[in-house]
Amino acid sequence: MRDKRSVDDLSIEELERVLAIKKREARQQRLQKMGRDGRLIQNQPPEPVYVEPAPAPTQVQVTVPALEALVASLNPPVEPARAMTAASAALDTAPRFDDRDDQPLEVYAVPTRAKRRVKRLLDRVLLLVEVAAVIGIVVIGWSLFTAVRDLERETASAQALADEQRRAGIPTIAPTPSLRMEDYVLPGGHIGAQFNYNEVPEHLRSLVDSQWVQPVVSRPVTTSETAVTLTVPALELSQTIVQGVDWEALKQGVGQLPNSVNPGDLTGNMVLAAHNDIYGQIFRHLDQLEPGDQFQISTRSEIYTYTISEILFVEPDEVWVMDNRGSATATLISCYPYQVNNQRIIVMADRVL
Repeated sequence: MRDKRSVDDLSIEELERVLAIKKREARQQRLQKMGRDGRLIQNQPPEPVYVEPAPAPTQVQVTVPALEALVASLNPPVEPARAMTAASAALDTAPRFDDRDDQPLEVYAVPTRAKRRVKRLLDRVLLLVEVAAVIGIVVIGWSLFTAVRDLERETASAQALADEQRRAGIPTIAPTPSLRMEDYVLPGGHIGAQFNYNEVPEHLRSLVDSQWVQPVVSRPVTTSETAVTLTVPALELSQTIVQGVDWEALKQGVGQLPNSVNPGDLTGNMVLAAHNDIYGQIFRHLDQLEPGDQFQISTRSEIYTYTISEILFVEPDEVWVMDNRGSATATLISCYPYQVNNQRIIVMADRVL
């Protein structure tokens, strides 16, 4: 006899039993269908049998509306307040648009980040362009500077060679009285690639303007006693010596003051001069020498060693530094400071006996 009671009249234990029966019947129907289709495994363990507790209840007939009501009771509907909260959260994550009449539409989330990313990329590109432009300007400036410097050197060399060739064709005439600039100004003074007339003492400037001309120098023939090379180990310098400290001599390298002093003489001050920032910059680093350092002056037959005793910085007209000091000495002279050249650096040395 079927139980005609409704779901509301059943107890919880009876409802659970009804659900278990329905599940077992549905499972048996699936197994039968799988057996008919040949998909059932033969060695499958037997289906567990549900043992109903005693006393056995009468069969309860549950209609479809009753099951739907049961399922609804087990899954209660979401409260309206909670549903609205979830919907609001979902809406908050989506892009918003301002659709007011007094303002244009604007995207707030993704388009703003995209614009910032594009702007940052453009800023970096512009920075790279500016850096490249600055580097290009520096390279071009350096190239122009080196080109001008090389051109000046080539021009000076060509002019010196042409001047010597022209002078070789001039007939020798009787010498006329002229000023000896080395008697008043230390050798080596220059402005750029020209002699610095501003270093001439004021009381002689008018005389220089009216009488003095660049003398025609006749270089003496070298002998076995004439100095031919200067070697300064501390500066890694080795240079040949030219007779004379005039402008043309110093173009060629280290010049020796023509005071008739040779390295092998018992007494006398051997004066050597060279430029510091033109025509090879031979004496540019004299200020790196220290008292106690040594250098060598060679002739064709001997090598003489000198020990530095003193380093001075003097004015261009202090010619006393070239005087005889009563023993075998040597003096190195050059302009100072580098590319300013308003003073002279004097390196005094005594010959090692």
